[in-house]
Formats: sequence, structure tokens, C-alpha cells
Amino acid sequence: MNCCTSLVLDGCSCCKVCARQAGEPCSLLEPCDHHKDLYCDYSVLSDTETGICMAQEGQTCDLGGVIYRSGESFQPNCKHQCVCINGEIGCVPTCANNIQLPSPDCPYPRRIQIPGKCCEEWVCDQIPQEDSSQSEMTAYRALSSQGVQHESARDNCIVQTTEWSECSATCGMGMSSRVTNDNERCQMERQSRVCMIRPCQAELENYIKRGKKCVRTPKSQRGVRFELSGCQSVRMYKPKFCGVCTDGRCCTPQTTITSDVEFRCPEGDTFRRKMMFIKTCTCHHDCPRENDIFLASSSRRMIGDYDNDM
Repeated sequence: MNCCTSLVLDGCSCCKVCARQAGEPCSLLEPCDHHKDLYCDYSVLSDTETGICMAQEGQTCDLGGVIYRSGESFQPNCKHQCVCINGEIGCVPTCANNIQLPSPDCPYPRRIQIPGKCCEEWVCDQIPQEDSSQSEMTAYRALSSQGVQHESARDNCIVQTTEWSECSATCGMGMSSRVTNDNERCQMERQSRVCMIRPCQAELENYIKRGKKCVRTPKSQRGVRFELSGCQSVRMYKPKFCGVCTDGRCCTPQTTITSDVEFRCPEGDTFRRKMMFIKTCTCHHDCPRENDIFLASSSRRMIGDYDNDM
């Protein structure tokens, strides 16, 4: 068991312990991971003080014809680690998305596929390859030997930031990520943010006006608290969501902002996460298949996204 999966309070509410996962033994002092809606079922074993972590009654997930229980973690391929939560699948990449920057020791880095290995690796070339795409990621301007001395990496950095990836869930909480070198070291790093395109059980069809086929960007009429891993946002929000259509089109974010949201957990701990807030949505026929997060179009880009302090 990986103790970094989740930390929860034990039954005495005095110590934090590694949460037990689905199918693992559990007890009062070794509780199950409530962030994944797991509970300790004492009816499975004859020992009344020990049980087995089981998933709460929730919807299963169907990915490529394979059924996963709510709360079950799985790896559909070598590049993704996923979890099923009440009918929704969320995944994180297992391969690093780091970008190798040119340097005097490695002037022309490029990524190659190693036979027998899942993730691509970087190699250094001393002369440029015919494919010039790698040179587009050069993040430093060439400096002459007579140039200004003692410049920091930040002063000499050409900032590059990719678009945010699509949200990993079509409803409920998901994740999206991007790569940027907008930091003091001018080094490429992956950033992530929480995202919610729409609530899972919202009846958005009720927002469609008579004579219309879509509602693009409905707004919550009452304040809501976001939930993440069993924790709730400290503030209440009235967010906008992407709506639905009656003619087969789907609606996805078009313009968004990114803001920090503070969450408070049942144990009393608080943490902050960057979160996507929708400004406008667009409705189109380029729709991913249900639960098929790997076939979502990568060509549809969001525009006008920026960080915002709320």
C-alpha cells in the first residue's frame, strides 16, 4: 500500500494514518479512504474488529467495455493511472511532461521512444535534426561572450506556456494541466488545476428556452460549495457551467479564468488549489464518447484564459 495515497484521522481522531484502499483490511485504527467513498465492512471477516474496505453504493465506470467499481483504481494503459468515483473516471499521467531546455552541454534535445519502455526519454544531439519542432521550445536567447554578466534566468527567459488540457471529467470534478516556464528558474514545469464543466446530476435541459436547442452557459442560481476529495470549499460560489443541447451537440468551455480556491477537510485541515472558472462555452458536434477521456479532441482550444485572484 502506498501511504501517500491519502492521509486520514484514525478512529481516535488523534493521529493521521495512511488510508486503506479498496479490498484491503481495515479497523478502527486503520480506517478506509473516505475521500473515495470507501467504508469498512466488518461482515466480511469472522474477526469483528477487522473488516475489508468496500466501496459505497455508487455507479460503476465503463471504459472500453471493462467495468470498474466506484472507488477502484486502475491503469488502462502504461501512460495513465485512473480512479472510478461514482460513475466518473479521473486520470493522471504517469509519464513526466517535462520539457528539456537547450544548454551548452545539450544544444539540441529531442524526445525519442525507447523500445520496451512506455514513456519517451530525452536524448542530446550536437547538431540540429531535420525536424525543427524541437527548436521552437528554445527558452533562452543566445548570449554573446561579451554580453551582460550575472543575469538571472528570469531576466533572460522567453516565457512559453501551453494551452490548458481538456478537463478529465465531463461532469463533476476533474483535472486539467499545462506546461510553462513562467517561473524564477525559467524551467519547464507541469501545472494542474481543478475543473468542473457541469454538475453530474443537474437537469440543465430545464434552462433551454422555448424554441432553442441549446443552453450554452447556465449560471448557478444559488451559492454552492465545491467538493474535492471529501473536502469542501470555504467560500460559496455561483459558478457558470457548460450546458446541454437537444440536437446531439455538446457544450465545452471556450473562455475561462483560473483562481485559487481554499478547501477545508473534515479533519480541520485546509489547502488551496487552482481551479478553472468558466466564462463562456461553445456548443459543437466534436464530442468525445461517453466516459472515453482518451478520445477527447485535442484540437479544440480554449481562448483568453488567465490567472485571476478572487
